[in-house]
Amino acid sequence: MPRWIQKLWNSKESSSTQREQEAKVTKKPSVSSRPPSPSSTLSQSASSSLSLTTPPKPPHSALSSLLRWSRKYDVLVCHSSVHGDIQEAVRLVSFLEASPRGLRCFLMQRDSCPGGAISTELCQAVQDSHLKALLITPDFLQDDWCTYMMHQILAQGPMSNRIIPLVLNLPHSDYPKELRFYFYIHLGKKRDSDYNRVNKTVLTYLKDLAQNEEMDNMDTSSDGLSGEGSSQKDKLVAKDDSTETST
Repeated sequence: MPRWIQKLWNSKESSSTQREQEAKVTKKPSVSSRPPSPSSTLSQSASSSLSLTTPPKPPHSALSSLLRWSRKYDVLVCHSSVHGDIQEAVRLVSFLEASPRGLRCFLMQRDSCPGGAISTELCQAVQDSHLKALLITPDFLQDDWCTYMMHQILAQGPMSNRIIPLVLNLPHSDYPKELRFYFYIHLGKKRDSDYNRVNKTVLTYLKDLAQNEEMDNMDTSSDGLSGEGSSQKDKLVAKDDSTETST
C-alpha cells in the first residue's frame, strides 16, 4: 500500500476515535419523555393537599358547651343534716366529681358561704345549678330546710327535667306527693351503678344543652347572612331559660 494512502487512513481512524471519546465525555443523561405514572401524581397531590389542609376540629363536647358554663354547678345535691345522709351525699358527689366524669357539684355543708343567710345561700345555689338531685330519706322529709329547698326547686321549674329524686331507705308510700310526676332512682346495694345513672342523667341534659347551642350558632350564622341577626349571648340565655318549663 502506498505510504500516502496509509497516512490518510491512519488520520481518519484517529479522528473517528477522538470524536467518539468527545461524544462520551459530553454525552448527557437522556431525559425520559414518558409522562409520570398516575400513582406518583396522586401521591404528590395528596402530600401537597395535606400540607395545606388544616387539622379537623374535634367534635363538640357536652362538657365544653357555653351553656353548661353559664351556671356555676352542673348538679346540686340536697340532703338532710343527719350524719348518714351527709355521708351518702359526699359519696355521691365524690363519684360525680372524680375523673373521668369531672362534674361540678354543690354540697350545702361544703360549698355554702360562711356567714351568709341560709335561705339566701340555698336559693342562690338553686339558681346556679343546672340540675338538682334530692336525696330523699325519712330524715329529708323531717328537715324543714330540705322541704324549703324542694319547694324552691319546684317553683323554679315545675314539671321540668332538672330534678333527679334519689330515694334511700324510704317506702314508696312515703314518696313526696309533690314529686309524684317524677321518676326517681332507688339507691340500693349497687351504689356505683346507681351513681352512674345519676351521671348519665346529667350528661344527657348537658348534651341537650350542647345541641341547643349548636342550633343557636347555626341560626345566628343564617341570621347574620340575611341581616336579621341578634346577639348570640341573648340567644343562649333565652334558650337556657326556656328549659325551666320543659318536660
